[in-house]
Amino acid sequence: MSVKIEVIEGGIPHQKIMIGGLVSTLVCLYLTYLNVLTKTEMFAFFGGLAMITALIWGSHTIKVLCSYGIGTGVPSAGMIAFGSGVIAMLLATKFAPVMGIPTAPIVALVLAAVIGFILGYISNNILNMKIPAMVQALTEMAVVGALSLMGFAALITGGFSFAGLTPIKIVVTSQGLVPTSQYSFLGGGLIAVAFLLGAIAIQHPFNACLGPGWKQDRMLMLTAECGFLSMIVAAFMSFAFISTGSAMISLLVAILGWAYTYNQYICLSKRDAASWLDAKPIPEMEGH
Repeated sequence: MSVKIEVIEGGIPHQKIMIGGLVSTLVCLYLTYLNVLTKTEMFAFFGGLAMITALIWGSHTIKVLCSYGIGTGVPSAGMIAFGSGVIAMLLATKFAPVMGIPTAPIVALVLAAVIGFILGYISNNILNMKIPAMVQALTEMAVVGALSLMGFAALITGGFSFAGLTPIKIVVTSQGLVPTSQYSFLGGGLIAVAFLLGAIAIQHPFNACLGPGWKQDRMLMLTAECGFLSMIVAAFMSFAFISTGSAMISLLVAILGWAYTYNQYICLSKRDAASWLDAKPIPEMEGH
């Protein structure tokens, strides 16, 4: 059984969101390659923008999937997106550029689509979930997870090559000079932090906005806000790997983006609310 996903409750068709998200994510990822061409790291912030555009696409995919009555599966949808995407992302970073052009984003896209399709097929035909949108949704989310993690990697380290994510550093120990890769995106476990920052950001918006008052623009704006919030955290992490000036650019872009999207989300929430009361928080009585 298959289903054609077009329009959701009068909003932008899902196919347009998917195409727009995919194209903008790939463009932003390739713009981070300006770091190599200019021998700087000041374009690392494009990795954060790639991550955000992918999350916007992915959060709408979760809405499509969970519209079939599996609302309790929203958090697991975010986890499977990044759990399957991380496999494709790590494999793709091993592929060398062709004629000077990086192939990792395209390889990640293809590998993630294959992995997601297999997971969707297993879910529907072996686990017998029989959800019409399952195969397409899991295929999309695997791609979103892979490209989002690649964006995090570029934001934090300035690139997404495997060598750049696992540099060997010589440290002084009681045994003398010892080579180690623990001061890296992979060896230092920062990929796990990026995994959680992305997985939470992709599943929270629909969880927060679901219900009879759901509006597409409000949910997607919340996704952008969550993405920029994750970008702020990742930008702070980047200070350990790229130049201070480049990390400051990423942090400034993240803060400005978060401030704008947060304000827009509040405005959209007021628009959709039955009423709005600017009440003060209930004071906590000491000892109670």
